[in-house]
This record gives sequence, structure tokens and C-alpha cells, in this order.
Amino acid sequence: MAVLVALSVVERATPVAAASRPPKFDYQLHTLDNGLSIILNEDHSTPIVHVSLWYHVGSKDEPRGRTGFAHLFEHMMFKGSKNVGPEQHTSLVASIGGQSNATTNEDTTIFWNTVPSQYLPMVLWMEADRMATLRVDDATFKQEREVVKEERRMRIDNQPYGRLQEILYDKAFEVHPYKHPVIGSMADLEAATVDNVREFYETYYVPGNATLTIVGDFDSKQALELITQYFGAIPKAARPLERKIPVEPQKTRERRETVYEEWPLPAVIVAYHITYDGDPDSYPLHIVSKVLSDGQSSRIYRRLVYQDRLALAAFGQANLIEHPNLFYAVAIVQPNATPESTTKALIEEIERLKTEPISARELQRAKNQFARDYIIGRESIQQKATHLAHAYVLHNGDVTTADGEFDIFQGITTADVQRVARRFFTPQNRFVLTILPKAAAPGGSPERPR
Repeated sequence: MAVLVALSVVERATPVAAASRPPKFDYQLHTLDNGLSIILNEDHSTPIVHVSLWYHVGSKDEPRGRTGFAHLFEHMMFKGSKNVGPEQHTSLVASIGGQSNATTNEDTTIFWNTVPSQYLPMVLWMEADRMATLRVDDATFKQEREVVKEERRMRIDNQPYGRLQEILYDKAFEVHPYKHPVIGSMADLEAATVDNVREFYETYYVPGNATLTIVGDFDSKQALELITQYFGAIPKAARPLERKIPVEPQKTRERRETVYEEWPLPAVIVAYHITYDGDPDSYPLHIVSKVLSDGQSSRIYRRLVYQDRLALAAFGQANLIEHPNLFYAVAIVQPNATPESTTKALIEEIERLKTEPISARELQRAKNQFARDYIIGRESIQQKATHLAHAYVLHNGDVTTADGEFDIFQGITTADVQRVARRFFTPQNRFVLTILPKAAAPGGSPERPR
């Protein structure tokens, strides 16, 4: 209780000023005849350049039974092409003092390189070479499949509470492929064939499904000539890309489910289906997420951990991505508390947002937290490229949102926050998941696992 009193005193005593707006991006947009999208942003502050290639394909593009393909291709793309040997892309970039890597999520697969400016032609040539002539053979495919399986074991299966998000999404979604994890299932990876992999590559790793972003110390006219030279000869896809992604049905009733895992303590999750990134209501939802569940000063943490002492940890997020997703709040239940009382407290704290408007100070603090993250997140040329590419790829080509979102956030009101809470945090839109130790399962051992 003393902690809560101290926090409330600080809140009353400390004014929170509005954030200053960062400079706007100065960029160019181009499109090649084969459909490749290009974003160029000169920044001559340091003699380096960042090149990222976003393929608009992620785990949501994987059909049932073929999960993990987008992530598998993140690995396959480093295994050689017609003119570059296996792992040579990474070693060449490292040999000139640069860095390169890749990442996969639900919506995109991203390959990036940061190098001294004079090596821009080399990086563009290598990216074009693996887009056009990736080596996809049976031996390499099987080798990388084993690497991905081991990655899954280390990151998810063998981590305490590592499957929490995976279980939540599998239970909360009925048909949309957000239901399955980015890394895929062991069974689907084992069943995959090299022909499946080649088909996936030919469908999604094409110019018309890619966005090339360059930020740093370069000349835009010369860069565009290089891009046209290296990427322009790559043909269009053989057929137009058709995405057949099932739409998640509207929820009409609250659902509750209990599952059992080899975990030492219970976990409870309260989740609500929400909208997508870029929707007007997504911006107040970011504020909702910060107020409710972002950090130890958030409402949920203060209520469940400090005040009621129901949870060892409490956290959550609004997962706002390309398609409608989830807001969820998680609590790891204290040994002397019950999942039922913890769930009740979580729901009460979320419901309170609908009936009691957040304070002006809470709102401004959340805005300033966003402004801090936004400004700090643009310090490097890589971060600038990420802002631009994210806006273009996930907002249907509207790259202006890379700048415009700052002003949108600063204009949000307490009424906006309460409105979106009332829209999404309804009983019929709620999913409650309780995860208990297997020892508590019917017929299980009465002893708690060590």
C-alpha cells in the first residue's frame, strides 16, 4: 500500500509536459515495372547506408498444415543463390564491417543490411540475386528444417511459460491463421516437402510483393539506377498474388477455457478481440494498453501485484498488426491466491476503464511515453527505414502515416480512450483462459511440480 501512496503523491505533484514533434521524413517513392516498391531517404549524417527488403508474407499467409514456412524461408534465404554461396551473404557483409540479419512475424519477412556507403551496390546486387535465383534444394531444406525445430525447442518448448502466447492464440482464434505461431508446429515442419517450399517461394518472394527501403548516405538518383539495373530484370510473378485468408467470425458470447501445462504456478489471461493497425480506433487502443498494462506503474500491475497481491507478475499488450488481433492481460497467480480471484480482479480493472475516464495526467503520461518511444525509435538509419517500410507495407502504401501517427497520438482525448474501451471490452467479446499446473488436472498428482 505504501508504494501506491507514494506513486499517487508523485502523480499529483509532478506536471507532465506535452512532447515536442520530431522532424518529418524526407523520402522518395518509386515503383519498378515488375512491381517492386522503393522508398529512398537520404541521411548524410554518417557515411553508412541501411538497406531493408520487406516481403509482404508472414505466418498469416500459411495455410493450415503448412505452418512455419515464412520463418523457414528466413533461414533458407541465407543458403545461397546462383552467384552467392551458402552463408556467403552474411560473411561478405561482415567482412566490410557491416551487419545483416532477418526477422519474420505474422505479416512480413524482413531482410536487412547496414554497411559503409560505398558498398551499397554490392548489397543491392546480393539482395536481387537471392530474390531471383535462390537455391532451394532438398538437402538444404532438410538441414534448415532441423535448425528451425531446434530453435523452437530452445525459444518456446523448453522455456518456462514459453507456450503461453501460443496457447492463447490457438484458443482465442477459430479460423484466422493468427491462430498458429510464427515458428510453426513440429508436425507441420516434419511433414513439409521441398516442393511445398518451392511453391511458397515462387508465390511470395517476387518483386510485386516486396518493398525495398534505403536510408543513409547515398545519392537517390544513383541508387535508383542501381536498383533498376539489379532488380529491374527480375520478371513479374507468373500469376497475380491472391490471398485467401479466412476472416475471424464476430464474437457473440464470452468464452472461458481451462488447460493444463507443466508449469509451477497458474496463469490467467483475459483477452478481447480488437481492430487492426492503422484503423482510427487503433490509436486510442495503444493508449489503453499503456494505461492498463505497460510497466509497473500500470493499473493492472499496481492492482494485482502491489495492492491485492494476487499475482507475482502482471502484464499485457494491444497486439495491433495487419489484421484484427487481441488485447490481452496476463497474471501469474501467487501461491496463496486463486485463479478465480485473479481473473475477477483483471476483469474489474479493465471494466473500470469503461466507467471511469482516465485522468488527464494518465493520458498525457501515456502520450509522452509514446513520443519517447517514437523519437528514440528514429535515432538510427535502421529505425528510420523500419518506420517508413512499416507504414508503406502495413498501411496499404500510405507512407505518410510514418509521420502522421505522431500527431494522431498527441490529439487523442480521454473520451477517445473510454469510447474504444466500451467498443471492444464487452463480455461477448471476451475470452478468459486459465492455465493450471498439470498436477491440478483431474487424475493428476496432488503435488505441485518442482
